[in-house]
Amino acid sequence: MNPGWPGLLQQLLHFDQYLALWVQHYGLWIYLALFLILFAETGLVVTPILPGDSMLFVCGTLAGAGLMSLPWLLLSLMTAAVLGDALNYYLGHRYGICLFGGRWLRVAYLRRTEAFYERHGGKAVVIGRFLPIIRTFVPFVAGIARMSYARFLRFNLLGALLWVGGLLLAGYFLGAVPWVKSHLNLVLVSLILLSLLPAAWTGLQGRRSRHAD
Repeated sequence: MNPGWPGLLQQLLHFDQYLALWVQHYGLWIYLALFLILFAETGLVVTPILPGDSMLFVCGTLAGAGLMSLPWLLLSLMTAAVLGDALNYYLGHRYGICLFGGRWLRVAYLRRTEAFYERHGGKAVVIGRFLPIIRTFVPFVAGIARMSYARFLRFNLLGALLWVGGLLLAGYFLGAVPWVKSHLNLVLVSLILLSLLPAAWTGLQGRRSRHAD
């Protein structure tokens, strides 16, 4: 299989459609490739557009079809998600402060960010897992805000368990349903919308509390 650069780019951008083919062609190496993809999406601020949600769901469907190992997927991809967020936190903690003090990011914004993560950091880390693009920046900003790493790690582990485990198992049990197979994009969008419900509920409760005061 030698698709050339245009074909390779097409596969990378729509790799969920090619994943079954890759599994058959590359065998066990696919687990390492998936690990690196998820690690890059969660760990590198410059790679927020990698399709983590669709990858996890489709991996689950392939595991349900017997083409991949669900235990190996759970172990490798949860590890990738945890390590990726840990790296992202470190980058924010080590270098993020350099972004403040200029014209656009004033020190006052940093103080507000620190106050937000002091109150809502745990929820942000967990809920942020389910929000494409945003999940790449949440751990970075947590590092900037000097969120306690022990506290961050607890919610990092919980978020990885819910996000990776939830989407893999959803694909595993639902992927064989004919309607799901033919409406995969709609299913993924629905999963994302469902993941937004806790954040919407929290925001609504916060608004009610402020109005009550």
